Amino acid sequence: METSVNWLAILAAAISSFVVGALWYSPWLVGKAWMKENNFKMQDMKGGNPLLMYGLTFVLSFFIATNLAFFFGTEIDLKIGMVYGGLAGFGWASMALATIYIFERKTLRLWLIHAGYITIQFVVMGAILGAWH
Repeated sequence: METSVNWLAILAAAISSFVVGALWYSPWLVGKAWMKENNFKMQDMKGGNPLLMYGLTFVLSFFIATNLAFFFGTEIDLKIGMVYGGLAGFGWASMALATIYIFERKTLRLWLIHAGYITIQFVVMGAILGAWH
């Protein structure tokens, strides 16, 4: 079976997760609630190596987008890409995350924050991959 993927669409889908994440975790949406649920203060956000964090995040987003592109195949459009992305984001990734959260005893609110991001991230990636296959 030969599967053809559009590497520019995959790159765009990977980049889109940064846009979605920046909006989702901004103070205007869920950023304040996310910080509260994690007991983070603004000074906590100044630690770490940003180049490493964002670099690894991009690599992981690229893997997600590549996986979705191969999973979707070539018979896809914008609408189906969004539906499949939503099903993969909520039905697989968010449910797997919920299983971990149960055993780690994390809050439902924190899971809703992360599951919301994951689901929207996958829907947007699916839209890009579907529209630009």
